[in-house]
Amino acid sequence: MAGVPELLILRLLQDREMYGYEIVTAIAAATGQVVVLKEGVVYPLLHALEKEGALRAQPRPANGRTRIYYTLTSKGVRRLFERTDAWTRLQGAVGRALRA
Repeated sequence: MAGVPELLILRLLQDREMYGYEIVTAIAAATGQVVVLKEGVVYPLLHALEKEGALRAQPRPANGRTRIYYTLTSKGVRRLFERTDAWTRLQGAVGRALRA
C-alpha cells in the first residue's frame, strides 16, 4: 500500500478542490470501499504534500466552522504524473510475476 494513499489523493485533487474528510469518503467511494483510509492517514499526508509545495491549502467558512480546501499546484500535477508512471510500472511487474 506504500504510495497508494498519495496517488489517490493527488488524482482526486486533479479534478477539483476538496477538503480532508471529503477526500477520505471520495477514496472509499472511488475504490468501491476496497481502500478505506482513516483520517489519521490522510491528514498528515495532506500536510506533508502542502509543505512540499504539491498542494495549496485554503481555509473557507462552512456551516459555522472553517474547512481547509486543498488544490493541486503545478508541482503536484508533476508529482501525480510521476506517481502514476511508477504505479503503472509496478502494476505491470506484479502482473507479470503473477502470470509466471
